[in-house]
Amino acid sequence: MPRKAKELSPLEVRRLTRPGRWSVGGVDGLALQVTRTGARSWVLRLTVAGKQREMGLGSFPTVPLAEAREKARSQRAKTELGADPISLRRAALSAATAERSLQQTFASVAAQYIAQHAKSWKNKKHAAQWTSTLQTYASPVIGPLLVRDVTTAHVIKVLEPIWTTKTETATRVRSRMELVLDFAAARGLRAGPNPARWRANLDAALPKASKVAKVQHHAAVAVDRMRIFMSRLRTLSGMGARALEFAILTAARSGEVRGATWTEIDFTVALWTVPGERMKSSREHRVPLSKPAIKLLRALPQGGPGDLVFQGRLGPLSDMSLTAVLRRMKVKATAHGFRSTFRDWVSEYTNHASEVAEMALAHAVGDKVEAAYRRGDLFDKRVSLMNDWAEFLARSGAPGSAKASR
Repeated sequence: MPRKAKELSPLEVRRLTRPGRWSVGGVDGLALQVTRTGARSWVLRLTVAGKQREMGLGSFPTVPLAEAREKARSQRAKTELGADPISLRRAALSAATAERSLQQTFASVAAQYIAQHAKSWKNKKHAAQWTSTLQTYASPVIGPLLVRDVTTAHVIKVLEPIWTTKTETATRVRSRMELVLDFAAARGLRAGPNPARWRANLDAALPKASKVAKVQHHAAVAVDRMRIFMSRLRTLSGMGARALEFAILTAARSGEVRGATWTEIDFTVALWTVPGERMKSSREHRVPLSKPAIKLLRALPQGGPGDLVFQGRLGPLSDMSLTAVLRRMKVKATAHGFRSTFRDWVSEYTNHASEVAEMALAHAVGDKVEAAYRRGDLFDKRVSLMNDWAEFLARSGAPGSAKASR
């Protein structure tokens, strides 16, 4: 029968400073381990399933002698019941670590979502808007909450104050919260239905956005005023005026025009090819160039292949450059509004097919099934359309003269 270790007193234990492993008695297998650096810690030797194992019980004197003995007795009691206290502790530590990893706030998950998806967004402004709207409206209510604890009641509390006063902003905030919460669910950070979902959820608590706020369309110049407008625009100098004129001639978006490079322009075939990464649809868009559009481009300072077509004095034109031209002309319209004017002209003044106009505007045509079968971009028809548009804008005579016969 092995000899029992002498039961040391707290004072005797404090005096154990030489390197080695010192049995302290009181509980079989309990020892104080002293390293060469002077660090001291408790070690318990156990027999588990016939194998000798060692288990740490903490450092000394953080864990005093009495507490070390109590811990040792508790662990030995588990072995007597056939359990493996070392494996149990590892499992508990693993569960605690997993639980901590799930304890992420809505604000932190939102930041992760933005960082993950910002690469696929076309500009930094979009990421800034995401951050700004969530910080302004969502974070004060749900930012500090664990993402798994966000409920429909919390989402309503975010939206209710702005649903009827800032409806467009509110709908964007709702959509962004829904995406963040879906993102969290996909990573195992929450379970159950998405509390920011509209259908069969928020639609029972909030009125439809269309019922509480009118859609604000972009201000546009009337079709029968366009030729007078274009005559005035062509008298103005400056790169902003030329960019606006080009945007009108091509029915393109402001951002597509401001980002155009000489590489994208092919004078030989009168074609402007906008790469997919600069398009809202993420698909390459071919724009036929009318004679006035070509003439405008040839009159600009010709840069290198990668240079911007519409280069400002201090760099690229800002998104306010075209607006500034309209303000200078005292015209209550937006640059984007001319796309609406173009669409009205097609519908009211021509016999061109609606889908040709939609292709010219780089809009999606029909549903997904129709889009899958429509492989072409109706380019030849769009050449005719854009030439008619340029001719209409340049035609002399009274603003309300006869409609085009096409």
